[in-house]
Amino acid sequence: MALCGGVGAMALPSELIVHVFSFLSDRDKLRASAVCSRWRECLFYPALWTRLKLRIGGGCTGGGCGSEATPRLEFLMRKFGSFVRELRLELAPVDGHLGPVDSHLGPANQGAPPGRTDHAAPQRDHAAPLQRDPQSSPRWREATTTYLDQVLCVLTCTRNNRNLKELSMYADTCVLQEEGLLDTSYLQHIHHGDKKVKEIQQLFIELLSNSRQLRWLSCGFMLGLVTPCSLASLSNLSAQSLQHLSLLDHQMAPLISPTEVERLAGLRSLALDFSDLTSELCGLLASKQRVPLHRLSLLLNAATLEGTATDDDWKALVRVSANLRVYIMALEVDGGELLRVLKPSLPLERLHLDSYSSAVTDGALELVAQQYHKTLTHLLLLRDDGHYPDLSVNRNEDPLVLLAWRCTHLAVLVIHGYTIWSHNLVAISRLRGSSLRVLAVTEESIDFDPDQWTYVEGDPVHNLVKEVSLGLGRVWHPSLDPNLVLPEPTQHFHREMHAFSTGM
Repeated sequence: MALCGGVGAMALPSELIVHVFSFLSDRDKLRASAVCSRWRECLFYPALWTRLKLRIGGGCTGGGCGSEATPRLEFLMRKFGSFVRELRLELAPVDGHLGPVDSHLGPANQGAPPGRTDHAAPQRDHAAPLQRDPQSSPRWREATTTYLDQVLCVLTCTRNNRNLKELSMYADTCVLQEEGLLDTSYLQHIHHGDKKVKEIQQLFIELLSNSRQLRWLSCGFMLGLVTPCSLASLSNLSAQSLQHLSLLDHQMAPLISPTEVERLAGLRSLALDFSDLTSELCGLLASKQRVPLHRLSLLLNAATLEGTATDDDWKALVRVSANLRVYIMALEVDGGELLRVLKPSLPLERLHLDSYSSAVTDGALELVAQQYHKTLTHLLLLRDDGHYPDLSVNRNEDPLVLLAWRCTHLAVLVIHGYTIWSHNLVAISRLRGSSLRVLAVTEESIDFDPDQWTYVEGDPVHNLVKEVSLGLGRVWHPSLDPNLVLPEPTQHFHREMHAFSTGM
C-alpha cells in the first residue's frame, strides 16, 4: 500500500509493524531490533516470542568459549522466559567441541539435516578415554561452570511461567558422566558447584509445580536437573495435560516411578532408558483407564535387562494401544542382549544399532526381518572400529537383502562399518525402489565381488552408482564422508525421538 504525503514506514501502527515482523526468523528479529527504538519496541512484543529454539555451546575450544553465548541467552530469557510457550534448548557437549552457538543465536550448522553430525562435532570414539591431564583441568572446570550457569539462567527465568506448554532441554554430558568428571568429588572443584546443582534441582521443581498447561516435557542427559523426586512436584493441572514425557540420563536409578505414571493418564508419547521400562510400568501403561500410548522411544545402553517388559507385557500394552509404534536405539549391545530385547509382540518401527566394538549378527537381523516385517520403516546399522565384518553367510544370502524383501515399509536404511557387497546393494535398491527414501552407505562399507564384475565393462563404482540409481529411481551416490552417516548417538536419538513423537 502506497503511503501518501511522503509518510514513511515509521507512521504505520504498531500492530501492523508487529504483524510484518512476525514473518521474520528469530535471528532476523534480533538483528532488526538494532535499527531504532520503535522497531525494538515492536520486535519485543510478547506475541512474537511465544516459541524459542536455542542451541548454546557448553565448552571451550582453541577459537573461543561457550560462555560467550551466556549474555545473549540471559538477555533472551529475561525478556521472554516468563511468558514463552514453547522452549527448546540444546546445550552443546561440556567438552566444548561443538560450535559456540546454533539455531537463532548463531550461524553454526543452522538448518543442518537431522541426524547429521555438526562440522565441528567431536569424533565418535566410544572407547577413547578422556585425557584428564593438568593442562586440561581449567578447560573442564570452565566448561562445567558455563553449563551450570546456562541451566540456572533458563530455569530462573521460566520457573514462574504458567503459560509454558513445551519444555525440551538436551545437554550432551554423557561422556563426562561416564568418566566421573561430573560426580560429587569433581563438582567440589567447581566454584559453588554443589550449590549450583542443588539450586538447579530446586528451580526445576518450582517450574513443574508452577506450570498449569504443560503438554511436552523432555529432559535429555541434563546433569543435576532431574531427580527421582522431581516429577512428584508436577502440578495436577499439568499432570492432566501432559502428552509427551522424555526422561533420559544413562543412569541406573529410574527417574520416574509407577506412582507418577498413574498421575500422567493423558500421555500419548514416552521416551525412557530401556532399563526403566519394567513389567510394572508396562502394566500401568496398558491400563484401559489411560489414553492409548502412540509412541515409545527407548534407549538401550548395555544396561541390565532384569525385570524389564516381557512379551506378555507387550501383548497387553498393544491390546490397549493398537496404534503404538516403538523406536529403539541400542548402544554397544551385543547380539545376545539384542535377542532378549526384541520380543515378538513389540511393535518396532525404528531400530538404530550403534556400536564401537560390538557386532550385530546375521541371526539378529533375520529375527528383525521376521518379527517386524509389517512395522519396520527405519534401520540404522553403524559400527566404528574399522573391521567391517561381513554379515552374510555367503555372498548370495545377505540378511540385509532378505530384510529389504520382507520389510515392505522400509523407508530408511543407513549402513556403515559392515561389509555390504555391491550386487546386494543393487538388489536392495531394486526390491524397495523409490519407497526407500534414504539409502546411506559409506564407500568404505561397499565391497566388489571380482566374479560379479568380470564381464562388466567400465569402472565398478560407476556401474554400481548407475544400477542403484536405476533401482531407486533417483540419482544415488555412496557417502564419501563417514561423518555424514555417523550421527553423534545421543544427540541423534534426542532429535529423532522428537520427530518420531511429534509425527503421531
